[in-house]
Amino acid sequence: MTIALIADDSKKELMVQFCIAYCGILNRYNLVATGGTAKTVSDATGLKITGFLGGIQGGTQQIASRIGCDEIDLLLIFMDPIDPNSIDVDFTEILRLCDVHSIPFATNIASAEMLIHGLERGDLDWREIVKGN
Repeated sequence: MTIALIADDSKKELMVQFCIAYCGILNRYNLVATGGTAKTVSDATGLKITGFLGGIQGGTQQIASRIGCDEIDLLLIFMDPIDPNSIDVDFTEILRLCDVHSIPFATNIASAEMLIHGLERGDLDWREIVKGN
């Protein structure tokens, strides 16, 4: 299972704190992230994360393309809802793709915690059942 991480600059510290809290769960999975998020979280947690380009340089599109190819199983995307520049076209498109491909996603800490607890309990293994694995 591959989990993608994206965080606005103002939400990177929150993503770090989340990943520290759930490091024991996250380290069991393949993690990918946009460049800045990958570096920040990896440096703080020691988690192995495959980093793509920075979000503004195309990293968000790289993750979106992997969602379109069914290579991402869960997305944690921490946006800043107060900053009008935060919720841009890339974020809107990536969330639309998650809906099209039935990829669970969280856009805030509360929903991220619900998903991570579901993952830990095995509630999110439905993709494996559907794929027949």
